Amino acid sequence: MRGVHVKMSNFIRQLSPTGQGVAIMLLGMFLFALNDAMGKLLVSTYSLGQVVMVRSGAAVIVLLILLWRSGLDKVVRVERPALQAARVFFSTAELFCFYFAVAALPLADVMTYWLAAPIYVAALSPFLLGEKVGWRRWTAIAIGFIGVLVALQPSSASLTSAALFSILGSAAFAFMMLSGRQLRNTPDTVLAFWQVVGAGVAGVLAIAVVPSGWVPLKSAFDLSLLCLLGIVAMTAHILVNRALKLADAATVAPLQYTLLLWAVVFGWLMFGDIPQTGIVVGAGLIVVSGLYIFFRENALKRKADRSARPPLDDVV
Repeated sequence: MRGVHVKMSNFIRQLSPTGQGVAIMLLGMFLFALNDAMGKLLVSTYSLGQVVMVRSGAAVIVLLILLWRSGLDKVVRVERPALQAARVFFSTAELFCFYFAVAALPLADVMTYWLAAPIYVAALSPFLLGEKVGWRRWTAIAIGFIGVLVALQPSSASLTSAALFSILGSAAFAFMMLSGRQLRNTPDTVLAFWQVVGAGVAGVLAIAVVPSGWVPLKSAFDLSLLCLLGIVAMTAHILVNRALKLADAATVAPLQYTLLLWAVVFGWLMFGDIPQTGIVVGAGLIVVSGLYIFFRENALKRKADRSARPPLDDVV
């Protein structure tokens, strides 16, 4: 295993900065998908609050080590505390909804709903952030919503509680992303710290309130998996942040849709899930819509940046 790690590290170092960003982003997406598959496996045995609490505790330990190097005072002195609290609420709601949904639905189904979150962000940004959205992006947003409906296949039989929690969870994830846009000056590690602390507190409350909220651990291996769940998620976050520093967002951000591929692979290998036609078609519409919105936003941003630059004569 160590030899494989060394070979992979040497391979990444030989790449250009952009190539390194792509490789690291792909690895980060793989770890996110692995984290989701592990979570689905664990919530089938242990209570939701228990999984969230242990996962968050392990992640807090990792974050405290990272924050210790940069200064723990950043954790206390945060910008816009009310908005920070709202972000923690939405991130906690998103996490609980995800694990509730993934306990009953195939991994690829749940991931399809979650990848629709950027479409919700684009739809809400004119009202919450004052951003201008033209007819092209509104068309892409409409196509994305159609993709959600195709995947959901709303009927009295398909609108189960797990499916509804999937929609609520992806909406909570969208609100978390919107609040994150308004907290650009807060370091990523600080955002992540309060995010996992909030989830951990919610996990403790769930254990205390829900009967049989704590399931006795079956083995030390299961405890290791519960802890590894949080560490894998934090490592994935670190890798994604690193990838965005090495390469342009326009290059690496679309790679997030590889999550769907890994969700299908892990769902098939670990749980025997085979995606239905509706999920495949809906996911395709969501991916196309999300990619168009992303590239359209980047094109408009580049155009605005060029317009904001002073004429060459003024610079000289």
